[in-house]
Amino acid sequence: MRNIFEIIGEWISVLIDFFYPPFSKYMTLQFFRYGVSGASNLVFNWLLYFIVFNFVLHKQMLHLGFVTLSSHIAAFTITFGVTFFSGFLLQKYVTFTESVVRGRTQLIRYLIVVAVNLVINYVGLKLLVDVLSFYPTLSNIAISIFTTFISYFSQKKFTFKNA
Repeated sequence: MRNIFEIIGEWISVLIDFFYPPFSKYMTLQFFRYGVSGASNLVFNWLLYFIVFNFVLHKQMLHLGFVTLSSHIAAFTITFGVTFFSGFLLQKYVTFTESVVRGRTQLIRYLIVVAVNLVINYVGLKLLVDVLSFYPTLSNIAISIFTTFISYFSQKKFTFKNA
């Protein structure tokens, strides 16, 4: 019996696939699904961050007793937890549906790839902005493009591999 995530994943796939034909000369359907679902999760992250920062935390520090988080870091931490799982579910049930790897193993591997990408982002920004004096926004865009490809191939060959 199929679970709710599989059913929703199929609906999302049908919607994404509707827009694929103009792009079919330039990329595979799987890469298109990866890009659309990843971009959608990014926009979801931005929206959720805005809501948490402004309406949940009210731009105030988050006091946890043993540590106090600034509002922007607390909002990042909360939204990261949510969008980590939504991103995983999109990749599992929309992009890489043919994987034979067990779900728990996929989740652990997905976390590893995300952690590596966070490190690449951090090191890349430090290098491009602090060492090479490039503009921060352009540096962030360049690193995001780079990590998109790293992440896609890592997810395809490691996290959600077929064999």
